[in-house]
Amino acid sequence: MLSLERQNHWREIYRRDNPGWRPATEVYAEIVRLELFRGGPLLDVGCGRGGLIEQLDLQNYKAYGVDPDESSLREHRSMNFPRASALSERLPFSEGSLAVVVASWLLEHLSAPEMTWNEIARVLQPGGSFIFITPNARHPLTWLNRAAGQMGRWQGRLVSRLYARRESDTFPTAYRANTAQTLNFLARHAGLEMEKLVFVADPSYIAFSPLLFRVACTVDGLLADGRQIHLVGLARKPL
Repeated sequence: MLSLERQNHWREIYRRDNPGWRPATEVYAEIVRLELFRGGPLLDVGCGRGGLIEQLDLQNYKAYGVDPDESSLREHRSMNFPRASALSERLPFSEGSLAVVVASWLLEHLSAPEMTWNEIARVLQPGGSFIFITPNARHPLTWLNRAAGQMGRWQGRLVSRLYARRESDTFPTAYRANTAQTLNFLARHAGLEMEKLVFVADPSYIAFSPLLFRVACTVDGLLADGRQIHLVGLARKPL
């Protein structure tokens, strides 16, 4: 079993061996913090039980969350964080009302991502930003996960057993917004400009043993640019 704590252990080893490397979640959080300096309300789409919001100092900002999973909303760890049950394709916010929209591990689950991108563009203020973190569909592990998705409910059981996660927290994946080419197209189609797209390696996902960790490091070292496992991006609505 590979718990999050164990994954983070291997990430620290990878950081030591690769000076300057940071986990995708750190890259993502830094971009969000920089955008918050612009002021204005923030929306976490697919907010789940916590995640990024728990890492941010939001005392001087308005922040909201939406998620279609009502049990996650009830169990959100930031109890003073206003949130509502809603789909990313139909956000309960008026046009141009938000300065920052963030999405953590959401895009890979969307069957019609263009609807979500159009809706996010609608609610953003001119100059506002959409910041996301998602898997890269061009990485070999993503290919394996896509194949596992054909197992239906058995995929959830497998992920729960391997990674010590709740089976109820494993959702179907579509990977229809998970390459640089597709993301750039979705941004342009929604009227946004892709300002930043960062590819981040992370060999911790198969680090069930020191040998497997080293194998993953070797594979990551052989991959061409643009095929690393994580994508972190920022798309901006023009002024």
